[in-house]
Amino acid sequence: QVQLVESGGGLVQAGGSLRLSCAASGSIFSIAAMGWYRQAPGKQRELVAGITRGGSTNYADSVKGRFTISRDNAKNTMYLQMNSLKPEDTAVYYCNAAGRSGGTSYTTPFTSWGQGTQVTVSS
Repeated sequence: QVQLVESGGGLVQAGGSLRLSCAASGSIFSIAAMGWYRQAPGKQRELVAGITRGGSTNYADSVKGRFTISRDNAKNTMYLQMNSLKPEDTAVYYCNAAGRSGGTSYTTPFTSWGQGTQVTVSS
């Protein structure tokens, strides 16, 4: 099993910044893709940003130029730097990872989600 733990959420005023972290642990062989999703009350969960093991990134149009996703493969950790935050960024943010778990003799694919961290932006 692979577990993901997010941290770094909180309350911030509009225009402020927050940095989210997502640490993966467990029986990790490799992590291919990681991503940040968010879900606001009454809305569907949406992709905020994604990053491959090689560092290729993609962003939702609503956060381009304001958010930056990064990862440290050696630490199995992903980050989301959020600048110029807006009230509409308020949501629970979840991290997601997909890859292979196990050891050198046998691996199996996995997809895991974190428990979520609340980000609230006040106007």
